[in-house]
Amino acid sequence: MPAIIFNDEFVCPVAPHRLFHGLFVDAHNLIPEIMPVVKSVDFVSGDGGPGSVQQVNFVDGYQMKYIKNRLDFKDKENCVINYTAIESDSFGDRIDYIISEVKFDAASDGGSKCTIKTTVCPKGDVVLDDETLKAGKQGHMEQYKVVIAHLIENPHLYA
Repeated sequence: MPAIIFNDEFVCPVAPHRLFHGLFVDAHNLIPEIMPVVKSVDFVSGDGGPGSVQQVNFVDGYQMKYIKNRLDFKDKENCVINYTAIESDSFGDRIDYIISEVKFDAASDGGSKCTIKTTVCPKGDVVLDDETLKAGKQGHMEQYKVVIAHLIENPHLYA
């Protein structure tokens, strides 16, 4: 089956650099503190630069145990990141990898306009059902919502 592409766009009241920092620069510290389902975020290899691999470990009983993401490109100044989910116990024999391309632009009100392109690459001729795709997308967007809410509540963070 060919790759499945999702394009999402939303605005939020948090400045691009703060949002980028919370979601991608300091995620290994912030995410486990504010998301109860995340046990830890650890560097498997690298130091946060291109080629680095981070593993997100989830608490026991959550729908997945872990996901490994490889950083492909990061531009802190322009708040752009590309990364690939290269492994997860939830992929099974259905998903080969998932590419995410994220960009935060400044909105006129001082907040951000977020553009996300997600490419899901199934294994072989596997046909992914809508329920699987929807669940993955919801989990991803939940992280954004939690980080945005935390940054709104803590305006000094990453200022």
